Amino acid sequence: MTSITQRLKQIRSQIRDAELVYKRQPGSVLLLAVSKTKPAEDIAAAYHAGQRHFGENYLQEALRKQQELGAYDITWHFIGPIQSNKTKALATHFDWVHSVDSLKIATRLSEQRPAHLPPLNICLQVNISDEQSKSGITLAELPQLYEQIVRLPNLKLRGIMAIPAPQQDFEHQRQPYKTLYQAVAKLNRPELDTFSFGMTGDLKAAIAEGSTIVRIGTALFGERDYG
Repeated sequence: MTSITQRLKQIRSQIRDAELVYKRQPGSVLLLAVSKTKPAEDIAAAYHAGQRHFGENYLQEALRKQQELGAYDITWHFIGPIQSNKTKALATHFDWVHSVDSLKIATRLSEQRPAHLPPLNICLQVNISDEQSKSGITLAELPQLYEQIVRLPNLKLRGIMAIPAPQQDFEHQRQPYKTLYQAVAKLNRPELDTFSFGMTGDLKAAIAEGSTIVRIGTALFGERDYG
């Protein structure tokens, strides 16, 4: 087995174990392989090991990889910050966008989604730790933005995405996810079935608190080289 194949097997095992421990439905947590800065060859290796969902943060890099991997049946997720001038490409080339944080961005994605494609799956990014360095809305803004965006055609509002401030302690890792889950539950909207939270360092805490998509990069592809 290649190292990516071995790592993928280990991560899937960790997810299955966490589902069992925290009484989640088996198979209810999707592994999203975060492949930013990694070459198309690494994505191909993970694909051949059974991985189908891949997340990218940088648009131009992602478009190059999509072109190289055009023969692969990949579901592409965009998880990075969104600039207004990039929405047309996102609406055209992705199946999911996790990082929607304004009505303006959502409206552009809706208007620019090609008619021959199914509705674009989106998540609203919540800045749960109120970090100035991160994008996202506040929890207080969530209900109103939900009501505005859910009316837009060509989009399917699925749920929320968050990247809390790092915590080493397991219980402290769980708390922001618990807060997010409870806030969405209060909206009482069954169509909001997606909780995109949890990464390499807090995978178990996220699954314990209801995550349905865990975004794993480093543990699968190794340390990133931003040089």
